[in-house]
Amino acid sequence: MARAAARAKATATTYGARDHARAQAGTKTDAMPVVPATDWPAPPCEAGHLVWAETVAGGGYTHRAVARGTEIRLTDLRGDACAHLLLHVDGRPWERLNTADTVKVQWNAYLGAGRLLLSDQGRVLASLVTDTTGGRHDALCGTSTLRRNTERYGDGAPHSATPAGRELLKLAALKHGLGPRDLPPSVSFFQGVQVREDGTFVFTGSYGPGGSVTLRAEQDLTVLIANVPHPLDPRPAYTSTPLEVLAWAAGPTPPGDPLREATPEGRRAFLNTEEALASRGIR
Repeated sequence: MARAAARAKATATTYGARDHARAQAGTKTDAMPVVPATDWPAPPCEAGHLVWAETVAGGGYTHRAVARGTEIRLTDLRGDACAHLLLHVDGRPWERLNTADTVKVQWNAYLGAGRLLLSDQGRVLASLVTDTTGGRHDALCGTSTLRRNTERYGDGAPHSATPAGRELLKLAALKHGLGPRDLPPSVSFFQGVQVREDGTFVFTGSYGPGGSVTLRAEQDLTVLIANVPHPLDPRPAYTSTPLEVLAWAAGPTPPGDPLREATPEGRRAFLNTEEALASRGIR
């Protein structure tokens, strides 16, 4: 109480508020972006020039526009992160992640290394290059909603202690000129779900601390991420721990790469992508 009172007194004037704000320069917290990203203390050994380095708190969100060929590594630091991800083609947001086509075209309900994240145009937005969890990430359940979180936890507003994923994705989208109508169902990483033969879902939980997935942007993308509990997480407490996001300049998947050639559907999706890029003068 005394500390809060002293802070209030120190910031009661414009000069005091300015001095207090300037005194925060250089302060580091457990969850924050690092600017410039190259100051990240321990870049991944395979990384080129880091372009994004951030730790997203549980119940937090982040966003970034990234260039084609950027690789983005998501890491569940403590075992209870859940990264709900949306992708839009940067500058052309009407082309965006389509979870139904991602599942249908690849004949697989689960995401893992070698899978592709597709748009409704049959084009590749991103490829999953690596997955150290060996898990089956979720492309079926989407993220939590305001109503659902209010029913479960008493609140789901974005600035509450129990924010819903969709509410945080709305905030992330607004930073790129996008609105609620631009938010399709998301995919999520690090909290597993299985589908029973009768079509019901079983929440299988975390793959453990330290697991990571690496995505490669196959087009210029707007990336939106909310780090919140999976909507099927049965635990009564709102449980969400930090998510690490690192991205570096690399290159798009080249011709002949096994990831491109794994299936006929994948080959066609890459051809569709290259045709669209070529028509805009991108090789």
